[in-house]
Amino acid sequence: MRGTVTKMLPDSTFEVKLESGFELLAKPSGRMRRGRGIRVLPGDVVDVEVSTYDPTRGRIVWRYR
Repeated sequence: MRGTVTKMLPDSTFEVKLESGFELLAKPSGRMRRGRGIRVLPGDVVDVEVSTYDPTRGRIVWRYR
């Protein structure tokens, strides 16, 4: 699902607003965290995988330029 980062929170957590209007908390995926130089900032458009167990949380898997 595609969304926009609205806020940066502590511990590499981001608030993301999806195109459907739903808001959730998301963390970067493993490779994004491991020093690849991929920065996520408020206003960035990202792809998010939503957790099947907790739909209010997700994982950022792609950042668009």
